[in-house]
Amino acid sequence: MSTEVYFNPWDEAFRANPYPYYKPLYGRPPHLLNMFYQMALVAGYDDAVTILHDHERFNSSQKTNPTFDEQERTLFAGAATVLFSDPPTQTRLRKLVSRAFTPKRVRDLEPRIREITHTLLDRAAGKNGLEIMGDLATPLPVMVIAEMLGVPAVQYEQFKHWSDRIVESDNTPPGMPLPDATKQAAKDLRSYFANEIERRRGDPGDDLVSALVAAHDETEALSADELLAFVILLLLAGNETTTNLIGNGMLALGRNPDQLELLRGNPLLMPRAVEEMLRYDGPVQATVRHNHVPVEVGGALIAPETMVFVILAGANRDPAHFSRPDEFDITREPNDHLAFGDGIHYCLGAALARLEGAIAFEIALERFPRLRLTPGEAPPKYKGSYFLRGLSELRLAVS
Repeated sequence: MSTEVYFNPWDEAFRANPYPYYKPLYGRPPHLLNMFYQMALVAGYDDAVTILHDHERFNSSQKTNPTFDEQERTLFAGAATVLFSDPPTQTRLRKLVSRAFTPKRVRDLEPRIREITHTLLDRAAGKNGLEIMGDLATPLPVMVIAEMLGVPAVQYEQFKHWSDRIVESDNTPPGMPLPDATKQAAKDLRSYFANEIERRRGDPGDDLVSALVAAHDETEALSADELLAFVILLLLAGNETTTNLIGNGMLALGRNPDQLELLRGNPLLMPRAVEEMLRYDGPVQATVRHNHVPVEVGGALIAPETMVFVILAGANRDPAHFSRPDEFDITREPNDHLAFGDGIHYCLGAALARLEGAIAFEIALERFPRLRLTPGEAPPKYKGSYFLRGLSELRLAVS
């Protein structure tokens, strides 16, 4: 095995299968390199956990990086978000917006998620095969989030268009301006939700936007800009990660027919299967932190203002923590992966993503008992983002 480190998220071949490139990062201190800016690559599980739990030394604000700063300004107009902030701001925001993801609220969504899934698969049933991304993985999460926000689910294609243009900006090389399509999508998305928020002030409903408007108007706990930023973040994060979970998970099942048959024969394995999908090929490859003082991690001294890449998907295959890390095993237990992060930034919507994924797999496997990868199909194609790893298309045979 080569010990030479290659890391280039702007390389299409690298993005298509980054896992072999993580292997030289294991069993050694974080790798330091200068690629447009000073970076540290962290793929070891223990080092990743240390950083994710140390928000005092490792900051979540992206404003020290020009590319990320432009993305934030374009999309959030400088407003703080729960994802890109630290205490005390992050604590205040998370406490308020976590009300949308209480266990009861998530459980209450299950009947509607099942209904949407059945409807989508009914539409796909008459085709020669199933294109899992367009037929199920893409529309399901967008429609669920849209309904939570109280906006028409039938507009999911418009939401998805905006989301795709914004996510693709992750592949903008440092120093290059964001594409005009990204800027226009962000402008249109902000305008749409600004109008929706204003409409809720005069005609509130029982949706999440109305609840957040009330919280803003009554207590000033959430500023107007923060409210708009959170609604936008929820639409983006709430659909991209679950879409990628369903697509990546279905690909893993298709490439491991023994595990697919095991799951068919024992549906009670579904919760563990979803956890293994998240570990094996998670929807988020990495998250970024910045240190403002010199820090030592795993034997490496990281200089101030370094861009620390915490490679979650790499940590999930660290052989020092997981046995047989490159094997897809739906019976794996324990499975304490980092697919949803860790520490104070642990994903708010993790329970909802797990529920949507489990329902999607359950109903698809019941509906199509011979569901499998289409023989001879070309290698799957991935979308442009390194951070949000997901397929653009995945065709499956159903008969």
